[in-house]
Order: sequence, then structure tokens, then C-alpha cells
Amino acid sequence: MCGIIGIASNKSVSSNIINSLKKLEYRGYDSAGLATLKNNVINEKKCSGRVEQLEKILFKTPAEGSLGIGHVRWATHGIPNEINAHPHSTEVVSVVHNGIIENSSDLKRSLENKGKKFKSQTDTEVITLLLAEELKNKKPLEAVQDTLVKLKGSFALGIIFKNFNNIIIGARRGSPLAVGYSKNENYIGSDSYALKSMTNKISYLEDGDVCILTKDSVEFYDSNKKKINKKVLILSEDKNIAQKGDYKNFMSKEIFEQPITAKNCINEYIDKSRDEINFYNFPLNPKTVNKVVLIGCGTAYHSCLVAKYWFEEFTSLSVETDIASEFRYRSIKFSKDCLYLFVSQSGETADTSAALDLCKKNKVKTCSIVNVVESSIARNADWVLPIHAGPEIGVASTKAFLGQMLLLYMLSIKLADLRNEIDKKEYQTKISDLKKLPNLLEKCLKSEEKIQFVAKDFLNSKGSMFLGRGFSFPIALEGALKLKELSYLHAEGYPAGEMKHGPLALIEDGLPVIVVAPNDKYFHKTLSNMQEVIARGGKILLITNNNDSVISENVRFTINLPSIEKSLSPFLSTIPLQLLAYHVALLKKCDIDKPRNLAKSVTVE
Repeated sequence: MCGIIGIASNKSVSSNIINSLKKLEYRGYDSAGLATLKNNVINEKKCSGRVEQLEKILFKTPAEGSLGIGHVRWATHGIPNEINAHPHSTEVVSVVHNGIIENSSDLKRSLENKGKKFKSQTDTEVITLLLAEELKNKKPLEAVQDTLVKLKGSFALGIIFKNFNNIIIGARRGSPLAVGYSKNENYIGSDSYALKSMTNKISYLEDGDVCILTKDSVEFYDSNKKKINKKVLILSEDKNIAQKGDYKNFMSKEIFEQPITAKNCINEYIDKSRDEINFYNFPLNPKTVNKVVLIGCGTAYHSCLVAKYWFEEFTSLSVETDIASEFRYRSIKFSKDCLYLFVSQSGETADTSAALDLCKKNKVKTCSIVNVVESSIARNADWVLPIHAGPEIGVASTKAFLGQMLLLYMLSIKLADLRNEIDKKEYQTKISDLKKLPNLLEKCLKSEEKIQFVAKDFLNSKGSMFLGRGFSFPIALEGALKLKELSYLHAEGYPAGEMKHGPLALIEDGLPVIVVAPNDKYFHKTLSNMQEVIARGGKILLITNNNDSVISENVRFTINLPSIEKSLSPFLSTIPLQLLAYHVALLKKCDIDKPRNLAKSVTVE
């Protein structure tokens, strides 16, 4: 979680570094900095806070040089302040770092015993001081390679050197790093998004790789110090990817884009001429698959939980869901007849990527569902299904979550069809219903005006509870997560049927309780649970498409959703919960696109 940019050029680079850091702020925004090199002098500028603050500093005291590195930070070791901001420099070397050095305490102790002094609380400064020692009798590449051997943990590094004023060295283990190519200019960056404004030609470093950039050349070395070649990829063009347009922020734009992104995703995979879902290069014979394991983190994990219901309903497959950070440390009994599905918005989620690596080592079949087709998880899986949601800038995921669910829904009914476990007519009907979804999502967005009024109830509340059953239980979890992420209010998502087994003790007069109750087989059971809450003073927001069956005098607010095929209800229920979290945060004057303590791409464990 942190962003790196490095530029080797024939002209001043500080302006382009700043522009790239602005694009990387979704990865971290508690401090920022850069270092440029001119006449064998490292010129370091950094600050706490956002990139715009760094830009003001550079306006007063420019950083000149045709070679430079930059960084936006999401704090791990050390509080967010100027001293802990990157780069970390000595007189001879300057380093920016993503990741965590797990043995930094031991290395720091060893360096201190040799008389070395530390300025910061960070693990990164250990790398800088180790490199400074190695550079006393070694050239940069050898010094970097010998330093990396001493490091345990994950990292992506960008490094410049006082006495070698034409090179940047990049290195990767665990955290992503890309290289970009242009005329008289080459780049390193945490991801392709930061590089797209400067080039569409990139390569990716794999674990253990090191690269050396000059303005005219790039060299790559693997973990065995052997010089290697890298494939150059051409990035697809995205138009207006960073424009808010008439929206206040990216999140509101992304919420309201969902009918369009859903339509794009559906059109990408459904053959209109014959109502058929097209998935190519399936890594296993569907009839030999006996089990599906769905793996993700955070919002992506919630999409897995929803999909578990679909796979169980439409197929005879055994289905498991797993949080990636737990999966990778369990004693998993891997199976050749199992398909392991990895869900990630960025495709760089550290725990999900590590879980995928574990599956690859055990030679089982893997599939990734991602929004970034050039990402590590997409490249490493046997099969990739892009969600085609377009760039999502807001840290709290909205349209990517909907896209993840869409892919998982289509995959579940496609597998059912291939395995002859669903009637062909029913399969075609489900596809037909799916094509109606974008228009129904558009109708759901019209609930915003009422949601704005509802949001006021949350301002003086010490917490809230989100309840649902069946498909709606994971949606309740996701609604609670969105409220926590955006407004910093405590929220709990819970299966409605479990209320009397403990959580009912939290209900008190005036507590906001959101009940997600579409017209499905759980509907009347959920209403009974809702009455238990009402009897204890809970203030109900009911989200349903069966309002005619509700005795509403004790329900404070009802959001009426359009009617839809029951298995598609999670898509519609999601919209008002996103709007609720957004408007509560707006009323609290929270930073909508960049919530505190969070970053978009979680590349540390």
C-alpha cells in the first residue's frame, strides 16, 4: 500500500513525478516525498499529508534534476510525519520502498552496534544504511543484490545513487513493480496506472528481479543475478480515467456508473445472438470439477460469500469460501479436481496473491477475477476473468464489487449449464433476466434522495447493525463495511437469524438497524427478526422489493427496490447501502475518496 515512481530522463523530472504521485495517492496519502539527482547531489523533499502539500514545497524550493524517485506513503512502521516519509537518504544513496521488512529490528540493532544513527522509525531506513555500507566497496547493482539477500519480508524499491547520476535501480519481492519505456525516458512505478500518462509500453518485474534504468536503456536481472529479457506489453487505452466530471468525488461517480459498467461486463461475456455466456480457455473439464474454493479479502471476500449461495443453488459442487490471509497459513488439503477462484479489485492484494502462489506451488487449477488485467494475480492464474469495470479510484470499492458479483454469477450458471445441472430453458431465462439488470440498477439509484434524509439518523448514533439472510447476509456485511470505511462509525453486519444468539443485547432505543429483506424464501423469517429489533427500540431502515407484505407503522424508513429474479437481488440491495455510507460520510465531512488509515491496493500483509 504506498506508491513508487522513478523517472530517468533527459529533462527535469520533478513535475512528472508529482503528476504520477497524484495518480498513486489511492495507494497511500499520509505523507509524500521525492528525491532528484543533479551534479552528484541528492535533493530530497518530503512532507506529511498529501501530494498537493509536496507540490507547494517544490513551488517554493524546486528540486532540479533529470533523474528522480517519488513516493506516497501508507504508514506501517512509524507515525505519518515528515521524518518517516520517503525517500530515506544518506549522502550517497536514496531509497523509496513499498512493503515491510520483517527482520528490520534485528538489522537495525546490528547497524546501531556498528555506530550507525537512525533518524526515522521506519523499516526502510535500514535498507538505506545497509546500501550505504555496501557502496563503500561495490558498484550499485552488486551493492543492491547483496543488500536484498539480507532482507526478509516484502518490498518494491526505487533507488538512486549520488556517484552514479544516470541510473535508477528497481527491485521487487512480494510488492508489485512495473517498468515503462519511452523515447529518452524510462520509468519504474508501483502499477501501470501511474505510468499510463507517460507510456503504454511496460514490463513487470517478478519476485527476485532487479532492473537498472537509464534514460536510454533498461536491464533486468533475476534472483540468481543472471541477466534476463522481459516481454514488453502494450497497455489498453482508457479515456478520461481520472476525471470526476460533474461529480463531487470519484466514489459518487463510480456508484452512478454501475448501470453502465454492469452493461459493459454483461455485453463482454454474453453472446446476444443466442443468449449464451462465453468463457474461453477454461482450465479444467467442468464435468471433472467437484469443488470450488472462493478466496478474497475485504469487499472481494464478500462477493465470494454471495457467490457461495449461487454455486450451491445452481450446481452440485462443494463450495468453500476463505479469507486469503487465513487460507495461506492453514494446512490446506489441495485437490486436483478443485477450482480455486481468486477475487481482487487491484489484482495486487498481497494476501490474495500469496494464496494464489501457494496454489500454484501445489499445482492445482486457478482462476482470477480482477479489474486490472495487467496485475500480478491476473498474470499468475491459469485463467483470468476481467470484470471490465474500468478504473476505480475511490478507496472504498463500489462498481468493482458489483463487477465481481456479476462474473461470479455468470460463472455459476455457466458451470451449471456445462455440467447439465440446469435446464436449458432456465439457463436462457437467467441470462435474459441478467440483461435487464442495468436498467434496474438505474432505478435503484433514484433512492438517493430518500437515503440523504435517512443518513441524518446515523450522525449521533454510537453504532448500527445490518441484517440479512441468505444472499442478503453478505450484502449486510458489505453495507456495514462501507459505513465503517467511509464514515468511521461502528457498524456490524450479521445474519438476521442469529440475532437472539447474542447481538440482540446491543439493540437499544434509537439504534439504527438496516434490514435487507428482498422477496425471497427468507423474507418472512427476516421480518420476524426485524420485529424482535423493533420490540427493543431499534430504528429500522428496511430495504425490500415486497413492501406490500410489510406492516410498516414501526418501520422508520423503507427503500423500495424494483422486482427482480430472486437470485439477482444482491445486485439491487447493494446500491442503497453504498449510497447510505456515502451520504453519512458526506454529512460528517469525511474524505470520501481517501478514508483515513486505508489504501486502495493492499500490498502489505
